Amino acid sequence: MQSRYSFGGDEHIFVETDEEMSLDAFFKALSVCNAIREAAIDGVTEVCPANAGFQVKYDPDVIKPDDMMARIKEFDADADDAEKRIDTRIIEFPVYYQDPWTHETLMRFRDRHQDPGGTDLDYAARINGYDSAEAFIQAHHEAPWFVSMVGFVSGLPFLYQLVERERQLQVPKYVRPRTDTPKQTVGYGGCFSCVYSVRGAGGYQMFGITPMTIFDPKQETNYLRDFMVFHKPGDIVKFTPIDREEYDHILGEVEANRYEPKIRPVEFDLAAFNADMKGVNAKLMGALNDG
Repeated sequence: MQSRYSFGGDEHIFVETDEEMSLDAFFKALSVCNAIREAAIDGVTEVCPANAGFQVKYDPDVIKPDDMMARIKEFDADADDAEKRIDTRIIEFPVYYQDPWTHETLMRFRDRHQDPGGTDLDYAARINGYDSAEAFIQAHHEAPWFVSMVGFVSGLPFLYQLVERERQLQVPKYVRPRTDTPKQTVGYGGCFSCVYSVRGAGGYQMFGITPMTIFDPKQETNYLRDFMVFHKPGDIVKFTPIDREEYDHILGEVEANRYEPKIRPVEFDLAAFNADMKGVNAKLMGALNDG
């Protein structure tokens, strides 16, 4: 795994740990980010991990760009041997698949889609070899997902499914982006699922919607009072399908500040996962039922 380094103007350095997304690339980037933070380098103002890389913001009046680059390369060289294990959390995340709001939206933008005659789920199922949208939905929620980064817009998580590479779902983005996407839409583009934290433009396929608020800049939502963004890189998410009645109930609880997301602490060990993906996933999902 060979990293690629580049300067981003006078105040940023971007590092791409690999050309393709993988958990190995993510853990290497996370290891370097943690090492930079722990080093408390004078002049570093922000460290931002991404899917298969990271970006560092620094003050060039405090540390010279070449010196900053040299420090990053030192940490990067050590990262290959770093332990790929984290203490994290697993979250049960309710999703109303095939909901009326994303359906209405996607039908307004069929002229921008690869398959104007169907729906996003119909298209995703067909190109991934599934007989029906329902079978594709099953594949989407049956295994947990790993939050590899949060960003693009505030609070939006990118999620990578914890399955073998040959089972990874792959769906291209729209041919041309939409100008509208409902808030809290569960979308898909490439090998990533995502949750749109705000209403706005978008190009990911739309599969459903969650009643959970995941971004609250006013921090009025009871479970977001400590921080306005719900997801964190390294979170593990288990999508759970719900129907309209459950959606309305949870939404009412969220709006009344009574909803408590189901969250359990877990350890994720990449070596153990690579050795026994099915067993590790079963243990992770079993943790949601503990306590």
